[in-house]
Amino acid sequence: MKFWKSIFVLAAISTLILSGCATTQQETCGCGKPMDECCQMTGEKCDGCGTGCLLIPTKKFLLPDAANSPDGMTIGADGYIYLAINNVGDQSYPAKIARISPDDKISFFCDLPAHPKTKLVSPLGVAFGSDGNLYVADNQTFIKDAPPLSSRLLRVNIKDGKAVKTEVVLTGMTMANGVSSYGDYIVVNDTAIDTAYPQKSGTYRFTVDELKKGMKKDGKKRPLRVKGLNDPHLIVKLETQNKELQVGANGVGFDSKGNMYVCNFGDAEVWKVTFNDDGSVKEQTVLAQGQGMESCDGLQIDADDNIWVADFLGNAIAKICPETGTVKIVSKNEPGDGADGGFDAPSECIRRGNKVYVSNIDLTFGPNTSDDIHTISVIELP
Repeated sequence: MKFWKSIFVLAAISTLILSGCATTQQETCGCGKPMDECCQMTGEKCDGCGTGCLLIPTKKFLLPDAANSPDGMTIGADGYIYLAINNVGDQSYPAKIARISPDDKISFFCDLPAHPKTKLVSPLGVAFGSDGNLYVADNQTFIKDAPPLSSRLLRVNIKDGKAVKTEVVLTGMTMANGVSSYGDYIVVNDTAIDTAYPQKSGTYRFTVDELKKGMKKDGKKRPLRVKGLNDPHLIVKLETQNKELQVGANGVGFDSKGNMYVCNFGDAEVWKVTFNDDGSVKEQTVLAQGQGMESCDGLQIDADDNIWVADFLGNAIAKICPETGTVKIVSKNEPGDGADGGFDAPSECIRRGNKVYVSNIDLTFGPNTSDDIHTISVIELP
């Protein structure tokens, strides 16, 4: 479609080496000089906390008004990045799924079915299941006057690389958010199951087959419906302690060993969840908290098992070591409109090759004020 155009803007060249889990000041800078001086030598900027230099986004995708508020991302077997276009910034445009080709061309992929009561759909997290279909969280709380418990999980059925049909497979959530998969499991986060302090949130888990079969009601097949805190599918429960920021489970992802990681947005923490052989939860512990992160929004895990987190409030991207919980702030900038390729309230990031793609959802929240510029930032890793 003609309005899908990408504009690439050169910004800076980095030579910072990001390898392994833990780095020292000398290893990060590679010159043994004071931090500010070293960062200037490598064309980067100091992060101001003595832990290293910051990479600067080198490119951006400039999106049209009809594709405002980009959010969740996942990489398909075809190498494309599939991207949720939420359009919460201007809901007069229908939300949709887009995709970014391996050679960085962005295009429209499919529409999504509107909720029958609100007449809108609000996609956030996306992930491919073992069935080859795309699962999409529909967060109805972004829509004015949406009924309670109206958020959904959708399945975009794909055949020969094309979307052929989209179905509702799960209902009853308050704030459907991050989605991920491992084996035959699909997981989806509900950011606000119970809003009484401390806010309760968590992660639901289903098999692909469960979602396919649904449930029978009145002799007809219906989507499954969750039952909140007492639902047996709720395998992780979180409580957000930050009274000023009651926003719970957000991003979610799996490493190559099948361990699951869940973001608690308001407490700026990432939880690590391990499993027994029968699939039951073995242990749930905080892997990382703070260390320069002001919030933990979207989460993705790369082929090397590094955890990448979008820090919406900090306007930054963090990389976390899954073994030690060490946080490295990779890139960060002051709030702005993103016109220069910088971050503008980032909500999701994903690594493909030597690039990290960052969705700038650009909501008016915290330090950010929504604007008319819609972008995806790109960090090139040296």
